[in-house]
Amino acid sequence: MINLTLNKKVIIFGFIFTFFSSFGQSFFLGLFNAPIRNELGITHGQFGSIYASATIFSSLLLIWVGKKIDDYRILNYSFFVVILLFTSSLFFSFVNSIYFLAVGIFLMRFSGQGLMSHTSTTTISRFFERSRGKALSTIWFGLSTAEFILPVLITYFFLIYSWRTVWQGIAVLIILFLPFVILNTIKTIKLDSREADTNIKTKLRIKSWKRRDVLKDYRFYIVSLNMLAMPWIATGVFVYQSFISDSKTWEVYTIPKAFMVYSITSIATLFISGFLVDKFTGRKLIMYMNLPLLFAMITLFYFEQEIFAYVFLGLIGVSNGLANILGSSTWAEIYGVKYIGSIKALTTAFMVFSTAFGTAVFGLLIDNGFSIENIAFVGGSYIVISLVLLILIRKSVEPIKLSN
Repeated sequence: MINLTLNKKVIIFGFIFTFFSSFGQSFFLGLFNAPIRNELGITHGQFGSIYASATIFSSLLLIWVGKKIDDYRILNYSFFVVILLFTSSLFFSFVNSIYFLAVGIFLMRFSGQGLMSHTSTTTISRFFERSRGKALSTIWFGLSTAEFILPVLITYFFLIYSWRTVWQGIAVLIILFLPFVILNTIKTIKLDSREADTNIKTKLRIKSWKRRDVLKDYRFYIVSLNMLAMPWIATGVFVYQSFISDSKTWEVYTIPKAFMVYSITSIATLFISGFLVDKFTGRKLIMYMNLPLLFAMITLFYFEQEIFAYVFLGLIGVSNGLANILGSSTWAEIYGVKYIGSIKALTTAFMVFSTAFGTAVFGLLIDNGFSIENIAFVGGSYIVISLVLLILIRKSVEPIKLSN
């Protein structure tokens, strides 16, 4: 690792931090749902309410703590995040009541899904300019790798160890491995460090916006509406997949098997989108980001055959691959990188909040008698409205250039 170029070291750092963010992601925490509920004697509904509440509170705190990445060297900030993730994982292994469960989920969502992914994507967005798209697509493979490996691995560990022992093992891995990664990848990185670029072309200088100025910019809200479609709709689909199967009279394993297609299309799009961003820029691609998701809603609305479960989830995977890259690159392109940490802290908090929002909205609609076709129509309508607004302002979604 020491003999690698600085560019490659930063990408390795981003990849590993994105991989370790999985410990706070829904797909990972969901693996512990059953053993925790059985031990604490709580229902699905109670677990879901605790999970949603903890997620909302973590998103609110992220707005403030995430902003601090603009004030400290990434070396120091990363150590803080690693210590917090270690403490959170260790704490989770001692959960023995619903109150401790709420705190444990809050800490894991905040340190894992929130700060670990925020630290990796912000570092990459700030450090890379010319090859930002490819760098972002590379580090997001870290999460895809975790989604592929960890469910099987953790399920195997459950045959040998208790869920508490598994979390203690995770804590030990974090505190022994991640400091080594930090010291061997981003030790020399400063706030003004940028990628080595042999390209002779004059670089475009753009205005860097502070977060308070971004909040006054109407473009931010319209772009955010489009960025948030994927997390809230996809989360609702994933959480209530059994409702979808029952509504469509699909076999119980149809959607779980269709997740293989979701994974394939997500990874393929992740790889391709990095090159597309570097060629066309993220701000020009966001208009196409949710089109596959819209077609997924149309598929869910019109078709009943089981084969369309694969089409439906495959289309969501395409939008997911695009959203992971565009969600980081677009903000850096429009608002510059000097204060990108505070801006991404806000947008990441929005994203985390939207996952709780999606779970609540789907559940509310289901409880009020909405069919899955009705819910698909609601999701599709949201996508169309946000996309129309984006099309209307598309010519203004550009950075403010500075004179040399």
